[in-house]
Amino acid sequence: MQYNYKYRLNPTEALTEMLLHHVDTCRQLYNHVLHLLNEADDIPARYEVQGRLPDLKSWWDDLGNVHSKVLQMVVKRVYDNLSTLKAQKENGRAVGMLKWKPSREYRSLTYNQSGFELKNTSGRPVLWLSKIGDIPIHLHRDIPENATIKQVTVKQEPTGEWYATFGIDVDEATSEKPEKPEQVVGIDVGILKYAHDTDGYAIESPDFSEERERLERAQHDLSRKEHSSANWEKQRRVVAECHADLKRKRRDFLHKLSNYYATEYDLVAVEDLDAKGLVELDGNSRNRSGAAWGTFLRMLEYKCEREGTHFVAVDPAGTTKECAACGAETDKPLWVREHSCPSCGFTADRDWNAAWNILSHGIKQLGAGRSESTSPEIFDFWCENESLCDSLTPVETALPTGTTSVPAKRVREIASHGLSDAV
Repeated sequence: MQYNYKYRLNPTEALTEMLLHHVDTCRQLYNHVLHLLNEADDIPARYEVQGRLPDLKSWWDDLGNVHSKVLQMVVKRVYDNLSTLKAQKENGRAVGMLKWKPSREYRSLTYNQSGFELKNTSGRPVLWLSKIGDIPIHLHRDIPENATIKQVTVKQEPTGEWYATFGIDVDEATSEKPEKPEQVVGIDVGILKYAHDTDGYAIESPDFSEERERLERAQHDLSRKEHSSANWEKQRRVVAECHADLKRKRRDFLHKLSNYYATEYDLVAVEDLDAKGLVELDGNSRNRSGAAWGTFLRMLEYKCEREGTHFVAVDPAGTTKECAACGAETDKPLWVREHSCPSCGFTADRDWNAAWNILSHGIKQLGAGRSESTSPEIFDFWCENESLCDSLTPVETALPTGTTSVPAKRVREIASHGLSDAV
């Protein structure tokens, strides 16, 4: 399996200057390649452009000071951005053209396959980078012994701190998924709460009001400084540190919540929502924190794969309309927070009802879909237990129609088992 491990670098002043020079050279090459592609009648293949790099070095002296693999990854970065732009256009989004990168928007360089090495020098760990040298690194956790480091990305954050992100490939056997899942859960992304699950828990969104207030005060102070002055630059870093602190706490919450579901259940069914933030459901346009939910789903998916837990993404269309008890559909405005079925009389929290529908659809999808990851034994199990979905409905479980609100802080406490998750 592939993971990313992120570590803090502590370069000296001389190494920092050298890193900045390499990053800026890569930025200029990025802009140069983009200019060539914009001027070309037909966009050449990426490897054809990479083949021109030796000729560029003959008149561009700075390129000779940067490792060849790093330069190739710059070209790949241009083509990856073009592919992303093309995909967005095919999805109907109005897109323009790629723009040149100013210094503030290009902060990293990537070594792929070669040009780097982790080693100990005088008893301390250092990261050796070709054309740069040894950079002290803080290994706050060990890289698995059976891992192969594929690439290293070195980046300067807006705070001025340097980090190295290792892309590693761990040679480990994936945990086998249970043929007959017993502990199952459906999760619905909430409106008033972060998420609701079929166990009757409503996970509250983490409270970052203090962090946001601190950020607002820092931004206000920045606006009063003379732009580009020494005081302005000092305050800019304060703002960047506030942003970084908020980002770390958000990811910490998502890591621990996703780890909890992946380790406590045999099957997890979730909403497969558009992670761009605006999704059309039940005739209503919902504003959601799409980026956060998309990040949560990605974390949950790879952790379920690691733990041997079934992960099923369910199309959310209709999950709010359907009654989890009888299947009858009822239109509900977004402001209606309680499900009340006119057919069978079943009442429940709107999101809790949707979570049950997601679980029911997920169980059917896992069995009837027979994806490549579904073994024949699992398929036969679901076929032999067609009534399983019905037996999981709220009517049979006799659970209370309300939900138990769980603070995000409590989730972080009970979900934290000291496990090391990839950053």
